[in-house]
Amino acid sequence: MKRRSLWNSERKNSSLAASPSDLLVAALIFMSGCAVPASKVALPTIPQSSVNQTGIASWYGPGFHGKATASGEIYNQHDLTAAHQTLPLGTKLMVTNLENGKSMEVLVNDRGPFAKNRVIDLSYAAAQSIDMVGPGTALVRIDVITSPTPLQTIRPSLDYTLQLGSFAQLENAQQLRDRIAKSFADVTITALQAKDAIYYRVHLGTFSNRGAAEEQARQVSQAGYSVIIMEK
Repeated sequence: MKRRSLWNSERKNSSLAASPSDLLVAALIFMSGCAVPASKVALPTIPQSSVNQTGIASWYGPGFHGKATASGEIYNQHDLTAAHQTLPLGTKLMVTNLENGKSMEVLVNDRGPFAKNRVIDLSYAAAQSIDMVGPGTALVRIDVITSPTPLQTIRPSLDYTLQLGSFAQLENAQQLRDRIAKSFADVTITALQAKDAIYYRVHLGTFSNRGAAEEQARQVSQAGYSVIIMEK
């Protein structure tokens, strides 16, 4: 009887001991309980002097894939790029999804978005990287990493002008300016210093929105002049 009761006691104690699989499950539960919620993920470290902007991001993909962007590059929805209304083309940004803390570096090579209350359009690949393809939009923070031109702030809108010619010789630019000035006002010559030469560009007007610039461009084109809408 004594040996039988001892055996029963040992069997009872062994049934209370945790198996390796039980320990693994317990460890996974403990680790999941200690995970940091997505909403509390730390944002990327950006220099305090960074120029930034917060707003709603959207994305664009298949309908524009293979078409030319504002920079002249062909849009590839699988590249990490973005469209912004005013940042200089070639600007590198860190875009952070404030809804989940995920970040991605993108290159601005296009203009947009043109929908109201949107600050940036991301390529399909960039949107996928920060988990916003499904929702379509997300609240983001944009931090400027590098830019072709020094920035103090992000402009709310761009100014435009019309370019009617660019010449290596000032005399040729003056002749075109004088000819155009007979029919249109506010015709100027702007000098552009290139690497090995100076180019004299004939400009017409300053427009606070692209629509007004396009309307004036149609009139100039109908008068027989070649015209390009330029950002100022």
